[in-house]
Amino acid sequence: MTGQNTTGGTERIPDGRDLSEDAMRRLAQLRPDDDSGPMFTSDLTVNEFLLVREAGFRPLGLVLGCSVYHVGFQAGRWSKNQELTKLSQAMYDARELAMSRMEAEASALGADGVVGVRLDIEFKEFGSDLAEFIAVGTAVKAAGADPGPAGTWLNNKGKPFTSDLSGQEFWTLVRAGYAPLDLVMGSCVYHVAHQGFVQALGNTGRNVEIEPFTQALYDARELAMSRMRAEGEALGAEGIVAVRLKQHSHGWGSHTTEFFAVGTAVRPLREDHVIDRPAMVLGLDD
Repeated sequence: MTGQNTTGGTERIPDGRDLSEDAMRRLAQLRPDDDSGPMFTSDLTVNEFLLVREAGFRPLGLVLGCSVYHVGFQAGRWSKNQELTKLSQAMYDARELAMSRMEAEASALGADGVVGVRLDIEFKEFGSDLAEFIAVGTAVKAAGADPGPAGTWLNNKGKPFTSDLSGQEFWTLVRAGYAPLDLVMGSCVYHVAHQGFVQALGNTGRNVEIEPFTQALYDARELAMSRMRAEGEALGAEGIVAVRLKQHSHGWGSHTTEFFAVGTAVRPLREDHVIDRPAMVLGLDD
């Protein structure tokens, strides 16, 4: 993932030295010694595993990264729509740490990419301002898949590609002549202004748009989307697929919310993009 920078900080990309001793021992057991390699682990379903293999990739093992992060406090003006930039940066930095540690594990295995990535947040019971950010996916190695003109499946940062596409979607993407570059994202924590008493009283019993609220939610989504797009452009991607726009309050209250945009940046493997025709399947179940 490339580094979003909303507050002037610098991007930090962990390498193998950032991994725990337990993680290094686990990875050493997964690292292949020959073409067959040891037994792998994966959270792919059976169908996803078989389709990833059909696409020309061999699973190496389950890789993960996590970061327990203290999310600081930033007050917003009661009557003003505004981004809370410190919180936006905190939510991005914590996810970036988790993702980059997962990528470091994949690199330690000699992987070309990580498929089926899940990026989750859980606020911990031992502190309402402490959150665990977790990234997990299946590291894969190209086994006959053609990387196209680039000559490698690594992205232009020299790191394994990452993608949150399902095994079926990954197979369809590769078969149609595209390759994932990286999981790209954008975050915006936004404070939505409160209505004044007179305004709220005047709207009682009326069907009327609350324009400041509309504009606030629109602006927050636009900031998240534009930051995700900037990451894709920095990678030289042709586009971003399977984009999801999520909204979370994370316990900050009804007027502070995070908009989070995430998707998979892709590049072309070849000029022609032929989609396999679906086959007719007749079920015999009742």
